Amino acid sequence: MTAHRRGLIAAMLATPLMRPWPGRAQPAGWSPSRPVRFVVPFPAGGATDVVARVLGERVQERLGQPVVVENRTGAGGNVGVESVVRAAPDGHTILMGTTGTLTVNPHLYASLPFDPAKDLAPVSMAFATDHVLIVNPNVPARTAQEFLALVRARPGQLSYGSAGAGSSTHTVAELFKMVAGVDIQHVPYRGSAPALNDTVAGTVQVMLDQLPSAIGQIRAGTVRALAVTGPRRSGLLPDVPTVAEIGLADAEATSWGAVMVPTATPAPAIGRLNAVVVEALAVPAVQERLAQAGADAVSSSPADLAERIRAETEKWGRVVRAARITVN
Repeated sequence: MTAHRRGLIAAMLATPLMRPWPGRAQPAGWSPSRPVRFVVPFPAGGATDVVARVLGERVQERLGQPVVVENRTGAGGNVGVESVVRAAPDGHTILMGTTGTLTVNPHLYASLPFDPAKDLAPVSMAFATDHVLIVNPNVPARTAQEFLALVRARPGQLSYGSAGAGSSTHTVAELFKMVAGVDIQHVPYRGSAPALNDTVAGTVQVMLDQLPSAIGQIRAGTVRALAVTGPRRSGLLPDVPTVAEIGLADAEATSWGAVMVPTATPAPAIGRLNAVVVEALAVPAVQERLAQAGADAVSSSPADLAERIRAETEKWGRVVRAARITVN
């Protein structure tokens, strides 16, 4: 690995870990006067949607108003985000933002009609999910070390599937390639499910899928899990090492979701929303339901979330530029 590449990777991964936010009781100060619209910028059934629905159930109990999850899809999540940016900043519209919509898309779409950093205000982190390196069972590698030896011996001969250009399954894979110094061809799909299906079929041999999406196929034995990208081993795959354990600490990455509101939302509303979200995510039953979906409950202060968004916007911008990722 060249000194230039080592420097680039070190700069990309200089992203602080989000520290837990214990939360403190806050005076009500603000309460919604009508149902709260909780926008999910992706289709129903995915990890982001599942977390929003579990969280929404608990939050509405504390707010005293229904929390209605609304799936607004399109343009890599931009349609849903814009609907929140344009909403009245009164606390009655909230967004489940994600790594992609908040920190990657600004580097992919040159003509975004909004700027997440300026047009949205942070409330709290909500969840984090690991990615998992999976291979088709016919790939002659039983461990991550054997896989790395294989792809280094056969540059450009293996291919990986992703949910599409600029998706987390694309950007995390490109980060992995850069840190490992390997050449694996990218095959974009229209969604994670068809990419995973083709990994099972052997049309592509590799994928760095989100754990909630891949866990069923891993348990069924139709794909082999070699490493997870989180900071620690997953409780769902306790025998699978982390990327740090296989010598690729700089490939650590998680996909995450966070509650956001339009930027001019009054501070009392943001404070109350933060308090109820933090409280909800501390409930063991909520944590267990998220864990079953492959997600970790993670809360934060608005300030810590703002710092995470800033740092990861820089990090993924470097990945997008270095890998020359573009969208049509």
